[in-house]
Amino acid sequence: MSDEKRPWTQSRRFEFIEWKLFWEGALNRSDVEETFGISTPQASVDLRHYREIAGNNIEYDATTKAFRPSAAIKPSFLKVSADRLLIQLRAVLTGALPRKEVWFRKLPPVDMAPDIARNVDSNCLRQILEAIRSNRCLEVHYQSLTNSRIRQIAPHALAFDGFRWHVRAWACDRDEFRDFVLTRIDNIKLGPPVDFNPADDVEWNTTAMLDLRPHPGLTDEQSLAIQRDYSMVDGRRTIKVRLSMAYYFIMRMNLDLPDLPAARAQISLHNLDEVQQAIRAAKAEAKLRVDKKRTFLEDIEAPPVNRNYEA
Repeated sequence: MSDEKRPWTQSRRFEFIEWKLFWEGALNRSDVEETFGISTPQASVDLRHYREIAGNNIEYDATTKAFRPSAAIKPSFLKVSADRLLIQLRAVLTGALPRKEVWFRKLPPVDMAPDIARNVDSNCLRQILEAIRSNRCLEVHYQSLTNSRIRQIAPHALAFDGFRWHVRAWACDRDEFRDFVLTRIDNIKLGPPVDFNPADDVEWNTTAMLDLRPHPGLTDEQSLAIQRDYSMVDGRRTIKVRLSMAYYFIMRMNLDLPDLPAARAQISLHNLDEVQQAIRAAKAEAKLRVDKKRTFLEDIEAPPVNRNYEA
């Protein structure tokens, strides 16, 4: 049966078979039955069909009465990703993912450093999503580090800085695009439609390439370790990022602190000045676009000038 004609549920079970073989090194027929709630005959059929398709991946161990991965296993239904598995394990630890969604019969010993959760109010997020869909503004009570007041914002995107979720929005009272931390928003009221264009948010719509390299103060041996940590090629790694998010990345990685000890900093941003200049230029360009539109609207809405000329 071709991939196009194979039922999705069966492909999912084939993915499970390969997951167990690749990550856990063993598979029993009962694993398939219990995970997918299918009968013993159906599980047997799945295993037989899988062996017909990818028999080189699987071997039966009569001693343990279990299927084992072959030495040359090449999964066809499973997209092998260590990053994905580690993210799933972290999600299980934080409660974001149910235990059953990670297919280990028994989880390996795993733990993580405490993460201070910032719980976003569901109703807040729901209304922000509605405002994004309908291109409307919101009247919100916003608590910044400097003051607490009512703001009118028109959201157009969501962004995560590595620690907190933000809403990217047009600040109606400031005539500029800004980030607002979701956990600092409350008392939301849906407002009227707003005449703004997310395309004018130049910082959001423009990307930059961050040129990351080992900190120049590291020894050669330390530098090689950092290159491996960050999957660098030829001593560098470039990361594509929106200009509006570059600020948060730079702050989170302490890339703006030149006096930080090399062993603590570990990496440096080789083109820091260039990125900071790009951010400033994007802010200026966005302001220029908004000012031009405002001037245009004021001109077409202004009453006609009454000129009486004497003959």
